[in-house]
Amino acid sequence: MPHVLLGLLAAGNRHGYELKRAHDSRLPRAKPLAFGQVYATLGRLQRDGLVVTTGQEREAGPDRTAYALTDQGRAALAGWLAAVEPPMPYVTSTLFTKVAVALLVADLNAARSYLIAQARAHTDRLRELTAVKTAPSTTLDDVVAVDYAVAHLDADLRWLRTTLARVADWHREVHS
Repeated sequence: MPHVLLGLLAAGNRHGYELKRAHDSRLPRAKPLAFGQVYATLGRLQRDGLVVTTGQEREAGPDRTAYALTDQGRAALAGWLAAVEPPMPYVTSTLFTKVAVALLVADLNAARSYLIAQARAHTDRLRELTAVKTAPSTTLDDVVAVDYAVAHLDADLRWLRTTLARVADWHREVHS
């Protein structure tokens, strides 16, 4: 999250409330930020010399401290954006863990039922997200976020279907 705040500050000075609003609107499918998280992160960024305060504003409420990116902050942001993210080396999905445990402890019929229910939930979510893309108020940020979510859901759904087929094959082999 620190780099997201640096990126939002690259567009100009903002106070914490504006940063939270900008995050939630620019990353519409991400988990919304808590105000406390924004201010704690800004404190660390300031401590590390990546942002500085530029003054106080008062808009019919409490004083709001505005922040600006420093040259060191711009360099840190540029370095982060230039670094390629390595593919994840481990499977850390709750979905994978749950399926693996279901296959270990449950009978095959219970595991099959779980896989079918999970595939149905993924299919329903895919339909919801597809509807978002065709809504008249959809922004480019929405489309990019939905495309990302759809690709991941689609991959999970393919894996669930493959696992269902493997369970069926294994069941046939054992009971033949």
